[in-house]
Amino acid sequence: MGAYNNDGVLSPIYSLGSSHDVRISKHVHDNVHGNIYLDPLSLKFIDTEEFQRLRDLKQLGVTHLVYPGGVHSRFEHSLGVYWLAGEAVQKLKNYQGSDLDIDRFDLQTVKIAGLLHDVGHGPFSHLFEREFLPQVRSGFHWSHEDMSVKMVDHIVNQHHIDIDPEMIKRVKEMILGSSEFAMPRSSREKRFLYEIVANGRNGIDVDKFDYIVRDCRACGLGCNFEFQRLMETMRVMDDEICYRAKDYLTVHKLFATRADLYRTVYTHPKVKAIELMVVDALVKANDYLDIASHIEDPSQYWKLDDTIIRTIETAPNEELKEARDLILRIRRRNLYQFCNEYAVPKDKMENFKNVTAQDIVCSQKNGVTLKEEDVAVCNVRIDLTRGRHSPLESINFFQDYDSEEKFTIREDHVSHLLPTSYQDMIVRVYSKKPELVEAISVAFENFQLKTYGVKAQVHATPEKKKRRILS
Repeated sequence: MGAYNNDGVLSPIYSLGSSHDVRISKHVHDNVHGNIYLDPLSLKFIDTEEFQRLRDLKQLGVTHLVYPGGVHSRFEHSLGVYWLAGEAVQKLKNYQGSDLDIDRFDLQTVKIAGLLHDVGHGPFSHLFEREFLPQVRSGFHWSHEDMSVKMVDHIVNQHHIDIDPEMIKRVKEMILGSSEFAMPRSSREKRFLYEIVANGRNGIDVDKFDYIVRDCRACGLGCNFEFQRLMETMRVMDDEICYRAKDYLTVHKLFATRADLYRTVYTHPKVKAIELMVVDALVKANDYLDIASHIEDPSQYWKLDDTIIRTIETAPNEELKEARDLILRIRRRNLYQFCNEYAVPKDKMENFKNVTAQDIVCSQKNGVTLKEEDVAVCNVRIDLTRGRHSPLESINFFQDYDSEEKFTIREDHVSHLLPTSYQDMIVRVYSKKPELVEAISVAFENFQLKTYGVKAQVHATPEKKKRRILS
């Protein structure tokens, strides 16, 4: 059994590494978590072509073209989530094992769920499912979580992995934990186990613990969120994971750090410009390469990864010329030009509808005649995982380890410096041709005046950008 020190934090001598028999485990050295020990069953999944595909999926999509260090893959992220999932279960077992009835089956199940949670992810981070597929499969709903579940079944059958059917069933339920396909909470046994990998109740899970720290490190950003503190002091009460009241600000920092990553990295204006170009290239190439058809069959889907761009770029086929030219523009840094942006006013958020290229084109007055295909619009939503609501409303805390009471904490009882709004909606407009920046910027300003009665943007588009003509 482990022991708490005077501050209630797990003593280092009870490291979870001791729960793994390293004599029968292989290990890899991770730049975030150090040595990660891989148990024999996990290796059966890792040593398959379907899982190895994750090496060719960059965790941050095209972000490395703006943040050069962001080249890490979903492979290492998945190993990190596997490791943290195992540590989380083991910590709960160390302190509450007799009450929670956690056994080796539970530990192995949660670890496998962490390992395979992203095995169905598409190329270029979330761009594939959120931007590309809606354009080529209108009305067709698809999610990488659902595809991960299908890939799990495919891997087990294809490679004849000897695994308990009940374990696989629970693994798939855990993968779907934060998706719309999640099971009702009342139908789960040991519900707290389903909050470790993908927490649909309040968003605190080891998936975020890993990618927040990993992404910050890769992109050279500081990260003062300490997930270790939450893992060392969490406790199960009434079948759900709760946190010490004194760690309230640490919990808040998790969501604030994630929101900051979205604003400064994931939705950086240049990153979004490149994403728009990649989506256009994939759409133009889809008729010839039939890229979207891969989602229909796991045996074909595993062959689709980020290298599809290289396939398009090097193919001599005339049918791919338009797509090829777009990728060449990215290589030569002739990107779609960011014109301007504005944050949707707080009192307009509830009834906000996505702005389209048509809205901007219809707002032009005199001068150059714009077409919809000249304009690209990004509607960027940044929140704390719960839309316009605080995620902390769904989190229960406890006073100390002798307490049997759980409770929520109102933010105004902690600090008046914490936010009172939990969501930003930013509208960005891009010109696909550098010579149209000025005309599109003016149309964008007209749209703001027509919609809000004022220019909501912070500043005007720089004159130098307006006058830029491709040489």
